[in-house]
Amino acid sequence: MRCFIALACCCMTLQGLCQDTTVNILPVINEDTPKKEEKQPAHIFYSPRLINANTVQMISKGILEFKISHYFDDLAGDFGGLKNFFGIDNALDIRIGFVYGISKRVNVTLARYKGSFQVQRMYELGLKWLVLEQMDNDPSHPVSLALYANAVAATMKSGTNPAQENYVQGFSDRLSNLYQLMLARKFGRISLQLNPTLVHRNNALPYDQKTIFAMGGGARIHLGGRYSLLLDYFHSFRNQSSIDSFKTRGIKFYDALGVGFEILTGGHVFHLNFTNATDILENRFVPRTVRTWSKGQFRWAFAISRDFDLFWKKRRK
Repeated sequence: MRCFIALACCCMTLQGLCQDTTVNILPVINEDTPKKEEKQPAHIFYSPRLINANTVQMISKGILEFKISHYFDDLAGDFGGLKNFFGIDNALDIRIGFVYGISKRVNVTLARYKGSFQVQRMYELGLKWLVLEQMDNDPSHPVSLALYANAVAATMKSGTNPAQENYVQGFSDRLSNLYQLMLARKFGRISLQLNPTLVHRNNALPYDQKTIFAMGGGARIHLGGRYSLLLDYFHSFRNQSSIDSFKTRGIKFYDALGVGFEILTGGHVFHLNFTNATDILENRFVPRTVRTWSKGQFRWAFAISRDFDLFWKKRRK
Protein backbone atom coordinates (compact mmCIF):
# COMPACT_ATOMS: atom_id res chain seq x y z
CA MET A 1 0.00 0.00 0.00
CA ARG A 2 2.81 2.38 0.85
CA CYS A 3 4.45 1.64 -2.48
CA PHE A 4 1.21 2.45 -4.30
CA ILE A 5 0.88 5.75 -2.46
CA ALA A 6 4.51 6.62 -3.20
CA LEU A 7 4.03 5.90 -6.91
CA ALA A 8 0.90 8.03 -6.95
CA CYS A 9 2.82 10.87 -5.35
CA CYS A 10 5.52 10.56 -8.00
CA CYS A 11 2.95 10.75 -10.77
CA MET A 12 1.38 13.82 -9.22
CA THR A 13 4.83 15.30 -8.89
CA LEU A 14 5.56 14.95 -12.58
CA GLN A 15 2.19 16.47 -13.39
CA GLY A 16 2.86 19.37 -11.05
CA LEU A 17 6.27 19.97 -12.57
CA CYS A 18 4.69 20.33 -15.98
CA GLN A 19 2.87 23.46 -14.88
CA ASP A 20 4.14 26.95 -15.65
CA THR A 21 6.33 27.39 -12.57
CA THR A 22 9.21 29.48 -13.85
CA VAL A 23 7.80 32.22 -16.00
CA ASN A 24 10.01 34.73 -14.24
CA ILE A 25 13.29 32.97 -14.99
CA LEU A 26 12.86 31.52 -18.47
CA PRO A 27 12.97 34.41 -20.95
CA VAL A 28 15.26 32.34 -23.19
CA ILE A 29 14.67 28.61 -23.75
CA ASN A 30 16.64 27.63 -26.87
CA GLU A 31 20.26 28.32 -26.06
CA ASP A 32 21.29 27.42 -29.62
CA THR A 33 19.50 30.49 -30.98
CA PRO A 34 21.94 33.35 -31.76
CA LYS A 35 21.50 36.27 -29.41
CA LYS A 36 21.23 39.88 -30.45
CA GLU A 37 24.22 42.09 -29.83
CA GLU A 38 22.74 43.90 -26.86
CA LYS A 39 23.38 44.01 -23.16
CA GLN A 40 21.18 41.65 -21.20
CA PRO A 41 21.69 39.38 -18.18
CA ALA A 42 23.46 36.12 -18.91
CA HIS A 43 21.28 33.17 -17.95
CA ILE A 44 23.93 31.26 -16.04
CA PHE A 45 21.39 28.98 -14.39
CA TYR A 46 17.66 28.52 -14.79
CA SER A 47 16.83 27.74 -11.17
CA PRO A 48 17.77 29.23 -7.77
CA ARG A 49 19.12 25.78 -6.89
CA LEU A 50 21.09 23.09 -8.71
CA ILE A 51 20.89 19.88 -6.66
CA ASN A 52 22.32 20.72 -3.22
CA ALA A 53 23.83 24.11 -4.04
CA ASN A 54 22.23 27.53 -4.16
CA THR A 55 22.87 29.45 -7.38
CA VAL A 56 23.11 33.11 -8.36
CA GLN A 57 19.69 32.85 -10.05
CA MET A 58 17.14 35.18 -8.44
CA ILE A 59 13.36 35.21 -8.14
CA SER A 60 12.07 38.37 -9.83
CA LYS A 61 10.60 41.31 -7.94
CA GLY A 62 7.03 40.73 -6.80
CA ILE A 63 7.17 36.98 -7.49
CA LEU A 64 6.52 34.46 -4.72
CA GLU A 65 7.88 30.96 -5.28
CA PHE A 66 6.26 28.11 -3.36
CA LYS A 67 8.29 24.93 -3.44
CA ILE A 68 8.02 21.47 -1.92
CA SER A 69 11.19 19.34 -2.00
CA HIS A 70 11.37 15.68 -1.07
CA TYR A 71 14.42 13.46 -0.50
CA PHE A 72 13.76 9.74 -0.44
CA ASP A 73 16.06 7.22 1.25
CA ASP A 74 18.92 5.33 -0.44
CA LEU A 75 18.33 3.47 -3.68
CA ALA A 76 20.59 0.61 -2.54
CA GLY A 77 22.57 -0.41 0.53
CA ASP A 78 21.11 -1.14 3.95
CA PHE A 79 18.32 1.43 3.60
CA GLY A 80 17.33 0.82 -0.02
CA GLY A 81 16.79 -2.09 -2.35
CA LEU A 82 13.52 -3.82 -3.15
CA LYS A 83 12.62 -4.31 0.53
CA ASN A 84 12.27 -0.51 0.88
CA PHE A 85 11.16 -0.03 -2.74
CA PHE A 86 14.52 1.56 -3.53
CA GLY A 87 14.12 4.17 -0.80
CA ILE A 88 10.66 5.39 -1.78
CA ASP A 89 9.10 3.85 1.35
CA ASN A 90 11.05 6.29 3.53
CA ALA A 91 11.03 10.08 3.49
CA LEU A 92 14.54 11.10 4.49
CA ASP A 93 13.88 14.84 4.39
CA ILE A 94 11.07 17.15 3.26
CA ARG A 95 11.19 20.91 2.70
CA ILE A 96 8.26 23.31 2.32
CA GLY A 97 9.42 26.81 1.49
CA PHE A 98 8.68 30.25 0.09
CA VAL A 99 11.05 32.61 -1.71
CA TYR A 100 9.93 36.18 -2.38
CA GLY A 101 11.57 38.71 -4.68
CA ILE A 102 11.75 41.93 -2.70
CA SER A 103 13.65 43.49 -5.59
CA LYS A 104 15.64 42.37 -8.61
CA ARG A 105 18.67 41.84 -6.37
CA VAL A 106 17.17 40.79 -3.02
CA ASN A 107 15.25 37.60 -2.19
CA VAL A 108 13.96 36.45 1.19
CA THR A 109 13.39 32.78 2.09
CA LEU A 110 11.13 31.17 4.67
CA ALA A 111 11.15 27.37 4.85
CA ARG A 112 10.41 24.42 7.07
CA TYR A 113 12.41 21.16 6.99
CA LYS A 114 11.54 17.76 8.35
CA GLY A 115 15.23 16.99 8.79
CA SER A 116 16.83 13.58 9.08
CA PHE A 117 18.47 11.77 11.98
CA GLN A 118 18.26 13.51 15.38
CA VAL A 119 17.99 17.24 14.55
CA GLN A 120 14.56 17.79 13.02
CA ARG A 121 11.63 20.18 12.58
CA MET A 122 13.75 23.11 11.46
CA TYR A 123 12.65 26.57 10.35
CA GLU A 124 14.84 28.67 8.06
CA LEU A 125 14.86 32.43 7.48
CA GLY A 126 17.27 33.41 4.71
CA LEU A 127 18.35 36.44 2.71
CA LYS A 128 19.99 36.41 -0.73
CA TRP A 129 21.64 39.44 -2.33
CA LEU A 130 22.81 39.62 -5.94
CA VAL A 131 25.86 41.89 -5.80
CA LEU A 132 27.10 41.57 -9.40
CA GLU A 133 25.43 40.24 -12.53
CA GLN A 134 27.10 38.87 -15.66
CA MET A 135 25.86 40.58 -18.82
CA ASP A 136 25.88 39.21 -22.35
CA ASN A 137 28.11 41.11 -24.77
CA ASP A 138 29.50 43.31 -22.00
CA PRO A 139 33.09 42.51 -20.89
CA SER A 140 32.76 45.00 -18.01
CA HIS A 141 30.32 42.59 -16.27
CA PRO A 142 32.07 39.21 -16.61
CA VAL A 143 30.71 37.38 -13.53
CA SER A 144 27.74 37.14 -11.19
CA LEU A 145 28.25 37.35 -7.45
CA ALA A 146 25.63 36.65 -4.79
CA LEU A 147 25.61 36.31 -1.01
CA TYR A 148 23.30 34.14 1.06
CA ALA A 149 22.86 33.97 4.83
CA ASN A 150 20.32 32.20 6.98
CA ALA A 151 19.26 31.55 10.54
CA VAL A 152 17.81 28.12 11.35
CA ALA A 153 16.00 26.96 14.49
CA ALA A 154 15.42 23.27 15.28
CA THR A 155 12.17 22.74 17.19
CA MET A 156 12.22 19.00 17.93
CA LYS A 157 11.78 17.83 21.52
CA SER A 158 15.06 17.81 23.40
CA GLY A 159 16.67 14.43 23.98
CA THR A 160 17.68 13.26 27.45
CA ASN A 161 21.15 11.95 26.62
CA PRO A 162 23.91 14.65 26.66
CA ALA A 163 25.96 12.43 24.32
CA GLN A 164 23.34 12.83 21.56
CA GLU A 165 23.13 15.73 19.12
CA ASN A 166 19.47 16.43 19.88
CA TYR A 167 20.18 17.22 23.54
CA VAL A 168 19.62 20.97 24.02
CA GLN A 169 19.55 23.09 27.16
CA GLY A 170 18.07 26.28 25.79
CA PHE A 171 16.80 28.03 22.66
CA SER A 172 20.31 29.16 21.70
CA ASP A 173 21.38 25.51 21.36
CA ARG A 174 18.75 25.07 18.68
CA LEU A 175 20.20 27.71 16.35
CA SER A 176 22.58 27.42 13.41
CA ASN A 177 23.72 29.80 10.67
CA LEU A 178 24.92 29.56 7.09
CA TYR A 179 27.04 32.15 5.28
CA GLN A 180 27.60 31.48 1.59
CA LEU A 181 29.19 33.28 -1.33
CA MET A 182 28.29 32.34 -4.91
CA LEU A 183 30.62 33.32 -7.74
CA ALA A 184 29.45 32.21 -11.19
CA ARG A 185 30.18 32.66 -14.86
CA LYS A 186 28.79 31.28 -18.10
CA PHE A 187 31.22 30.14 -20.80
CA GLY A 188 29.17 29.34 -23.87
CA ARG A 189 27.40 26.05 -23.09
CA ILE A 190 29.01 25.65 -19.67
CA SER A 191 28.06 27.49 -16.47
CA LEU A 192 30.38 27.23 -13.49
CA GLN A 193 30.00 28.36 -9.89
CA LEU A 194 32.02 28.34 -6.68
CA ASN A 195 30.26 28.26 -3.28
CA PRO A 196 32.58 29.01 -0.36
CA THR A 197 30.41 28.12 2.64
CA LEU A 198 30.62 28.61 6.40
CA VAL A 199 28.29 26.74 8.75
CA HIS A 200 28.08 27.56 12.46
CA ARG A 201 26.06 25.52 14.97
CA ASN A 202 25.56 26.80 18.49
CA ASN A 203 25.25 23.23 19.74
CA ALA A 204 27.67 20.45 18.81
CA LEU A 205 29.01 17.33 20.44
CA PRO A 206 32.13 17.95 22.61
CA TYR A 207 34.42 16.27 20.06
CA ASP A 208 32.78 17.97 17.06
CA GLN A 209 33.38 21.39 15.49
CA LYS A 210 30.83 24.14 15.95
CA THR A 211 32.10 26.05 12.90
CA ILE A 212 32.95 24.24 9.66
CA PHE A 213 34.16 25.70 6.38
CA ALA A 214 33.29 23.95 3.12
CA MET A 215 34.11 24.61 -0.51
CA GLY A 216 31.26 23.91 -2.85
CA GLY A 217 31.03 24.05 -6.60
CA GLY A 218 28.49 23.49 -9.31
CA ALA A 219 28.23 23.18 -13.07
CA ARG A 220 25.54 23.22 -15.72
CA ILE A 221 26.56 21.73 -19.06
CA HIS A 222 24.20 22.36 -21.95
CA LEU A 223 23.93 19.09 -23.89
CA GLY A 224 21.91 20.54 -26.73
CA GLY A 225 18.34 21.61 -27.30
CA ARG A 226 16.48 21.66 -23.99
CA TYR A 227 18.73 19.28 -22.06
CA SER A 228 21.52 19.97 -19.58
CA LEU A 229 23.67 18.00 -17.17
CA LEU A 230 23.91 19.31 -13.60
CA LEU A 231 26.66 18.65 -11.07
CA ASP A 232 27.45 20.00 -7.63
CA TYR A 233 29.86 19.02 -4.88
CA PHE A 234 30.75 20.10 -1.33
CA HIS A 235 33.95 19.26 0.54
CA SER A 236 33.96 20.01 4.27
CA PHE A 237 37.23 20.87 6.01
CA ARG A 238 37.25 19.12 9.38
CA ASN A 239 40.16 19.08 11.79
CA GLN A 240 41.86 15.72 12.26
CA SER A 241 40.95 15.36 15.92
CA SER A 242 37.24 15.60 15.04
CA ILE A 243 37.64 13.04 12.25
CA ASP A 244 39.46 10.62 14.55
CA SER A 245 36.92 11.05 17.35
CA PHE A 246 34.01 10.13 15.08
CA LYS A 247 35.93 7.21 13.58
CA THR A 248 36.36 5.63 17.03
CA ARG A 249 32.55 5.72 17.27
CA GLY A 250 32.07 4.11 13.87
CA ILE A 251 31.05 7.32 12.07
CA LYS A 252 32.68 8.52 8.85
CA PHE A 253 31.77 11.65 6.93
CA TYR A 254 31.68 11.99 3.16
CA ASP A 255 31.56 14.82 0.66
CA ALA A 256 28.12 15.66 -0.74
CA LEU A 257 27.88 14.95 -4.47
CA GLY A 258 24.86 15.61 -6.63
CA VAL A 259 24.19 14.64 -10.25
CA GLY A 260 21.10 15.70 -12.16
CA PHE A 261 19.51 16.29 -15.52
CA GLU A 262 17.62 19.45 -16.47
CA ILE A 263 14.90 19.67 -19.11
CA LEU A 264 13.63 23.10 -20.20
CA THR A 265 10.19 23.58 -21.69
CA GLY A 266 8.20 26.65 -22.59
CA GLY A 267 7.12 27.32 -19.05
CA HIS A 268 8.98 25.20 -16.53
CA VAL A 269 12.22 23.50 -15.52
CA PHE A 270 12.28 19.79 -14.70
CA HIS A 271 15.14 18.32 -12.66
CA LEU A 272 15.87 14.64 -12.07
CA ASN A 273 18.46 14.58 -9.28
CA PHE A 274 20.52 12.01 -7.39
CA THR A 275 22.64 12.77 -4.32
CA ASN A 276 24.21 11.25 -1.22
CA ALA A 277 23.50 14.37 0.88
CA THR A 278 21.49 13.22 3.89
CA ASP A 279 19.62 16.51 4.38
CA ILE A 280 18.30 19.20 2.05
CA LEU A 281 19.56 22.07 4.23
CA GLU A 282 23.23 23.12 3.99
CA ASN A 283 23.34 23.70 7.75
CA ARG A 284 22.96 19.95 8.11
CA PHE A 285 24.45 18.17 5.09
CA VAL A 286 27.71 20.17 5.10
CA PRO A 287 28.76 18.89 8.55
CA ARG A 288 26.75 15.65 8.69
CA THR A 289 26.71 13.71 5.38
CA VAL A 290 27.40 10.12 6.49
CA ARG A 291 26.46 8.15 3.38
CA THR A 292 28.46 7.47 0.23
CA TRP A 293 27.84 6.74 -3.44
CA SER A 294 30.32 3.84 -3.36
CA LYS A 295 27.91 1.77 -1.21
CA GLY A 296 24.79 2.65 -3.17
CA GLN A 297 23.84 5.20 -0.51
CA PHE A 298 22.43 7.84 -2.82
CA ARG A 299 18.84 8.83 -3.43
CA TRP A 300 16.65 10.64 -5.90
CA ALA A 301 14.64 13.73 -5.07
CA PHE A 302 11.78 15.67 -6.57
CA ALA A 303 10.52 19.21 -6.22
CA ILE A 304 7.17 20.82 -6.96
CA SER A 305 7.28 24.57 -7.36
CA ARG A 306 4.85 27.26 -8.36
CA ASP A 307 5.44 30.98 -8.87
CA PHE A 308 2.79 33.53 -7.97
CA ASP A 309 2.83 37.07 -9.33
CA LEU A 310 1.43 39.00 -6.37
CA PHE A 311 1.07 42.26 -8.30
CA TRP A 312 -0.09 41.06 -11.71
CA LYS A 313 -3.32 43.05 -11.51
CA LYS A 314 -1.38 46.22 -10.84
CA ARG A 315 1.00 45.55 -13.73
CA ARG A 316 -1.90 44.67 -15.99
CA LYS A 317 -3.44 48.09 -15.43
